[in-house]
Amino acid sequence: MANVAVLGYGTIGAGAVKVVQTNAKIIEKRAGQAINVKHILDLRDFPGDPNEDKVVHDYSVIENDEDIDVVIECMGGTEPAYTFVKKALLAGRSVATSNKELVASHGAELIQIARDHKVNFLFEASVGGGIPIIRPILTCLSAEDIEEVSGILNGTTNYMLMRMEEAGCSFEEALKEAQEKGYAELHPEADVEGYDACRKIAILTSLAIGQQVDYEDIPTEGITSITADDIKYATIMGRKIKLLGSSKIRGDKVYAMVAPFLVDEKHPLAGVTDVFNAIFVHGNMVDDTMYYGRGAGSLPTASAVIADVIDCVKHFGKNIRIYWKPEKKELSDWGEFSRRFFVRVREDVSNADIQDAFGKVDMITLGGYKEKAFVTESIREDEFKAAAEKIGELINVIRLEG
Repeated sequence: MANVAVLGYGTIGAGAVKVVQTNAKIIEKRAGQAINVKHILDLRDFPGDPNEDKVVHDYSVIENDEDIDVVIECMGGTEPAYTFVKKALLAGRSVATSNKELVASHGAELIQIARDHKVNFLFEASVGGGIPIIRPILTCLSAEDIEEVSGILNGTTNYMLMRMEEAGCSFEEALKEAQEKGYAELHPEADVEGYDACRKIAILTSLAIGQQVDYEDIPTEGITSITADDIKYATIMGRKIKLLGSSKIRGDKVYAMVAPFLVDEKHPLAGVTDVFNAIFVHGNMVDDTMYYGRGAGSLPTASAVIADVIDCVKHFGKNIRIYWKPEKKELSDWGEFSRRFFVRVREDVSNADIQDAFGKVDMITLGGYKEKAFVTESIREDEFKAAAEKIGELINVIRLEG
């Protein structure tokens, strides 16, 4: 029997315990032995909970228990999660985590520590919740030269954009509804400002190229500037607005960004609605692949965590190799990257001034609006910035994808 300790008894931690206990028989068959939750670390008590007798408040209880084989980290944040996980790996215990902040900040280091001690640091649940994406990149696509990873990596913002399209509501109304349904936190900045998606695309990009990508280096825009008017323009253009984490890999150049994009209705990401996530991966041989499902939630995420625990148990004494060098990859300047832009400007800006600044454009007409809107030809980001300065203040700008 393999004994595990769970760090954090919140949404994901409680889900992990439930998965282990509910699916005990099938997990035992697949792991080759029974898995037992021995300790649960949390600052709180849980009177009346069926696992209240397993709750401890001091990590040293777990650290000093020689029976613990695997640590499940569901605390979130970098500290004390990083300290506890590092101690576990140095002590020869494998770790499974759902913590995107931890993986994005310290993934390469913790992978190396695990390799040195012939244990494992696995993190399938850190991106996409219950969607398999880490393993496909590391195993199924290991023969590929991955040229693009793009995805809807945050269910909260995807739900909000859907409601803005379906109901015509404002950003503020969509956010309030998301909070009422429990999809958005009281302080939703991590979601709506793009920070959550940024950490996830940093992890995926690091795995795709096998080298550390710092999330702090990734240009990040959220959806706070998106309005119901933008949604209406998108509809007449045959496009959907999606918050994407996107990495384009061109030889040794890597362009990473998080921002709202106008996605063509024919693109596989366009049909992803509600709180679902989807991750699009393009390889030079396999071409286009997409991974879709519930990107958050207690049980979907916990299921991915316990799948990692099963892998840890099946590989006791053997490290599962993950190629992720700790040396930092310097990202290429997005200014070099070319794409089309959707632009809204004041009504008094002349067509001649628009063409003088941007060259040939396709004008977009939406009745009843005292403004002008257009789509540029494919131009570099830095060229667009210089052109926009000629016009002055813009009402809004959204990049096109596909």
